[in-house]
Amino acid sequence: MNWESLLSLRRFGDKSKRLRIEQNDLRLGFEVDYDRIVFSNEFRSLQDKTQVIPFSNTDFVHTRLTHSLEVSVVGRSIGRMAGQAILDKYPNLKDSLGYQANDFGAITAAASLAHDIGNPPFGHSGEKAIGNYFKSGKGEIYRTKLKPEEYQDLCDFEGNANGLKILTESKPGTKGGLRLSYSTLGTFVKYPKASLPIKPTSHVADKKYGFFQTQKTTYKEVAEELSLVKNSKILRHPLTYLVEAADDICYTIIDFEDGINLGWISEDYALEYLINLVRDFIDSKKYAKLTYKTQRLSYLRSLAINSLIQDAVKIFIKNESKILSGDFGVSLMEKSKYKAQIEDIIKVSINKVYNSKEVIKKEVVGHRAITILLENFSKAAVNSFEGKVNTYDKLILSLVPEENRLIGNTLYETLLNVCCFIASLSDSKALNIARDIGGK
Repeated sequence: MNWESLLSLRRFGDKSKRLRIEQNDLRLGFEVDYDRIVFSNEFRSLQDKTQVIPFSNTDFVHTRLTHSLEVSVVGRSIGRMAGQAILDKYPNLKDSLGYQANDFGAITAAASLAHDIGNPPFGHSGEKAIGNYFKSGKGEIYRTKLKPEEYQDLCDFEGNANGLKILTESKPGTKGGLRLSYSTLGTFVKYPKASLPIKPTSHVADKKYGFFQTQKTTYKEVAEELSLVKNSKILRHPLTYLVEAADDICYTIIDFEDGINLGWISEDYALEYLINLVRDFIDSKKYAKLTYKTQRLSYLRSLAINSLIQDAVKIFIKNESKILSGDFGVSLMEKSKYKAQIEDIIKVSINKVYNSKEVIKKEVVGHRAITILLENFSKAAVNSFEGKVNTYDKLILSLVPEENRLIGNTLYETLLNVCCFIASLSDSKALNIARDIGGK
């Protein structure tokens, strides 16, 4: 991989390359990506999607929207700092081609902003609910009717793959989806592989999959433009490591903060963990003057995030050559000098927040709601695809907005469209429709 190819401004449908040196710095192409994501309907729906705690009535708990915004801010900082170091190492990128540190920040910020755009309602339990429907629920009847790789897409329904579908799928009048730059699309894809074949490795890029069969050709085009293909294998875009680090930093600190604000983690206990993370940077006199819990928490949070940002950039630059060759197989924070402190904080969050009875009970409600939606909408859509639609099916399908066309050219596309429609719903919308059609 080389940085000139990795920083491509090309968009879907472009007939020729876009050169950085010819860009208007007042309206830079990479920054346009960020704007298009912000104004998309799918991004706006994140305001009512679970980050960790479903159906929370408190102002203190993060949704997917606030989480995504915070990750994008952290991602921008990491990207700019890493970008400056890269430009210092490869001065030709700036002197001859016109790239600036802000370009790296803009790409990373846009991909960070979109990193959860394909996630279904009710957090990761929503993904599991969709997958379970096809693995062991009524959707198992489609196993013999689909190709193995198509069925696997449904059994391991992946929010990351749905995100790429949202960002790139053509619709009438909008060819190429949001028409983001190939650099942002490449950076967005954390797992540059299909759901099959499953070849478990220790490399972080093989942890999950990143595109459905419907986006396979599109992503191949993106990967080839960015020179991500090596020996027939698609490598992870280097800036993806920065997006991943931004996400890791935010959920480590922010989910922990939510637990404190909800009273599930005691302040004294929690602040001790955060102080351990920032002990070398804390201004003890300033900290002693902070009267309120929110002030103390805010101060320690900002110090913690800044410390982790600085550390992530150092790790990235130190391992840049391995990352470019595809030989860096772990996330940046796995190499963090604060790894022990991070693991301590995550362990508390798991015990006190993720596994709390309140969260689990609400995940059960969400799981049931998604199952009801799948049972009704998949049956109606498949009946329509097969020309067997009845009156009830028509009523169910009438609930789907016209821009969400469920009936595809194949059975697989039809079922995938149903899953992606359900994934597009907010928590409240999914719950309300499930109650209306489920009789509960």
